[in-house]
Amino acid sequence: MKVKVKGILAVITGCFLTIGSASYSQEKSGTTLKYTAGLITGYNKGFGFRGNFTARNFEKDFPFQLRFGLGYTFLNPGDAADARRIFINNATNGTPEKKGRSMDYRLDFMMPRAIFDIEDSYLIFGPRFSTFVGDFKYVGGNEDFEVRSHQWGIGSDIEHHFRMIKNIEFVLNYGLDFYFPGTLTGHDTSYSPDNDNVNPRNDNENDNIEFTYKDADKAINQPKFMPHIMIGLNFNL
Repeated sequence: MKVKVKGILAVITGCFLTIGSASYSQEKSGTTLKYTAGLITGYNKGFGFRGNFTARNFEKDFPFQLRFGLGYTFLNPGDAADARRIFINNATNGTPEKKGRSMDYRLDFMMPRAIFDIEDSYLIFGPRFSTFVGDFKYVGGNEDFEVRSHQWGIGSDIEHHFRMIKNIEFVLNYGLDFYFPGTLTGHDTSYSPDNDNVNPRNDNENDNIEFTYKDADKAINQPKFMPHIMIGLNFNL
């Protein structure tokens, strides 16, 4: 986990250094980078919201704007009964309660395009990283545990901008993110996509054979295909 977090921070730091270098270069050539901050909210396979920071006005030969985003989404974490069997034990007592959340980090390459006859529009694509947490609690059953995963992904969006007043734009964003399978960890058990699992539980409903990653991934709703449609505001700085 520490290695992954350090990797993310290194990528973000490198990107900001690149922007800083580009800004200095552009000042020498007579142009200046411009920046936009934004906040959007809406459906992201659950209720979500996202903040972002965009750099634009690079040299004319550079075809993109660059945007860094951080999102937070409330998700259904999965099947509570199966999660207990796969990560804890075969007990069935207690009343299940569950909640899930995902935080996503994104780097967007934004290509200006007229889309659906809307001039101020963008075709967007770029890498994604998600940290997912599913919290399962069994009231009266003395069980309370989390299932976690960390995943890389890719995404593509279309975004339309509509100027409202000076320096403020209304934004409509829709698209799809896809996340690659990640290791699911809960309690003292983990299931990996290559089935190099740690302390897997036995399936008492299937001759006590060990659960596999496929079983865990079916029970837990970690991010996979994440369609979204969101609205918000951009503020030109």
